[in-house]
Amino acid sequence: MSISNRKVRVVVGDDHPIYRDGIVAALNRSEQTEVVTAVADGQAALAAIVEHSPDVALLDYKMPGLDGIAVAHAVTRDGLSTRVLLLSATTEGSVVYKAIQDGAAGYLSKDSDRDEIVNAVVACARGEKVLPPELVTSLATQVHRHAQTHGPLLSERERQTLRMIADGKTVRDMAKELFLAETTIKTHIRRLYEKLGVSDRGAAVAYAMRNNLLE
Repeated sequence: MSISNRKVRVVVGDDHPIYRDGIVAALNRSEQTEVVTAVADGQAALAAIVEHSPDVALLDYKMPGLDGIAVAHAVTRDGLSTRVLLLSATTEGSVVYKAIQDGAAGYLSKDSDRDEIVNAVVACARGEKVLPPELVTSLATQVHRHAQTHGPLLSERERQTLRMIADGKTVRDMAKELFLAETTIKTHIRRLYEKLGVSDRGAAVAYAMRNNLLE
């Protein structure tokens, strides 16, 4: 069932109980979202994502155990379909950049009001990148600096996937070689295409060749 025909399922993770309860209440009041569980640390958040396969995990950037960025990285590494949206009082460009680089689908300030957060969760579930205007400029600066020396924001797994695509390997070939499910490989490919701004293998390989990503 598509997102448009049902409520967006959300896992909430934040170690501040009052703030967490407020977010949960706001999401459950909305006709567009529902919270499947709420947790207080990163390890529990990752376990909840694995158990419930929510559409979105709305997580605090700083949590005990694993922080939100580490959870986003694990979700991307393991090819899970959940999109991670981070909330934080920290809005430094370098932190936002790190979050997006490690797989977060969006980043919001904790100063955002409840309606903004609900709308961001829904947008995230639809596949959109979520960044408030005040963070875009600082992130763009970080991206420009990185691109001058490192190229596009690709994780190690995404670079590996790109090289295998360039080698002409099928999804089944990749799954066997990496000991992953074919659905997981498809998720890696989808996220890779999103980052490169392409829609097929040929365009991905052409982009990689133009930007020296296969070396």
